Amino acid sequence: MERKLIEGDYVPDGAGGLTTLTGSEEVLARALYRLTARRGGLPFLPELGSRLYQVPREKPSVRQSLAARYVAQALEGERELKVKDVALAQTGDRAELRVQLEWQGQPLSLDLELSPREAMEVTW
Repeated sequence: MERKLIEGDYVPDGAGGLTTLTGSEEVLARALYRLTARRGGLPFLPELGSRLYQVPREKPSVRQSLAARYVAQALEGERELKVKDVALAQTGDRAELRVQLEWQGQPLSLDLELSPREAMEVTW
């Protein structure tokens, strides 16, 4: 059971508790956390997270393949989740990443904005 976060803050449920996520929302929240956390950034969980933050710093010719590799690596722990497609669109020093997923036969997608200087922005 995951708690709902908006801009880093837990969302109250209106009854003194916190909003919980279920089903595909819960799966997307876990995937999002794994994709946006920096791999190696948590000392006791060095395998958690991704290296997607490094993609904009690489040569444009290898960014797509690295993004796909880093997404697959980050989501290895989500056994019920399948990565169907990773598409990278580059404009200037920014990169838009769309990750197509499948969970229990249901298609899901995440959009991330990668920037070499800023934190990642995410929509789902």
